[in-house]
Amino acid sequence: MRTVKQVSELTGISVRTLHYYDEIGLFKPSKVTVSGYRMYDNDALETLQQILFFRELDFPLKDIKAIMLNPRYDKNKAFANQRKLIQVKRDRFNDLLNLLDKLIKGEKCMSFKEFDMSEYTNALEEFIKNNTDEIIKYGGDVDEFNKALETLKFDKSKRSELAEMAIKQYGSIEKYTEAMKDNISNFSEMMETLNAMKDDVGSYVDKSTELMAQLTSDLNKDVSSKEIQQIVVELTNLGSEHTQNMNLGDGYLNLMADGYLTNPAIIEATDKKYGKGASAFIGEALKAYQKGESI
Repeated sequence: MRTVKQVSELTGISVRTLHYYDEIGLFKPSKVTVSGYRMYDNDALETLQQILFFRELDFPLKDIKAIMLNPRYDKNKAFANQRKLIQVKRDRFNDLLNLLDKLIKGEKCMSFKEFDMSEYTNALEEFIKNNTDEIIKYGGDVDEFNKALETLKFDKSKRSELAEMAIKQYGSIEKYTEAMKDNISNFSEMMETLNAMKDDVGSYVDKSTELMAQLTSDLNKDVSSKEIQQIVVELTNLGSEHTQNMNLGDGYLNLMADGYLTNPAIIEATDKKYGKGASAFIGEALKAYQKGESI
């Protein structure tokens, strides 16, 4: 058994971080002594090792917790998948280092490999091949899946369009691919969530519409005011309740905000429903929320 301080010294993770992992239910001590000291055995250290691999791959803590608490979580399968993803990450860094070496030498190199979607399409292809029964179970059309995959593989404009969206929403193609692999590995849970949304669609739409009406009731208000930001928090929490098994990327809300600010179809529909200027108001309110602005 090791104390929290000893685990900290062994792993380089601060005591405060280990305490936080315990508080959120991600990494619990093997036992707590009568004096309140956290103690960790070798099994606990193996669990921490798995968490650190996920963190190395930039998985959010809430996603790591959801993955590892899944009853179907397979440690060895997770190690194999982590190894693949770390190899991809290593190869990407090697490519970047090689490119930088050439640029340092004065060579002119125009590289746009960041738009390479092959890792994503390969993962999608493997998923379709190995999960046909599950796709059909949840009402999916395998032929449509394959058709969309073929279009993505051979239509350059579609790949570029998806790549631009992925970079805006997830920060990079690499992070997008990791998120999609994560979503694919949780396909059943994700479909159950979507089915639950369908059953609860009336309640969700009603609540969302009510909050949107509150948000746009006075378009002269400061978008960063506590009143407006509280409504934005309620809207985002409502959305999170219905997408808890999905990795939507850190840039999801920014992408949504951009839609309200720049997409003509969204602007027209929103302004028609909530009043002229409502779409821009919502977009700016979302931007303020992302920046943490509140007065």
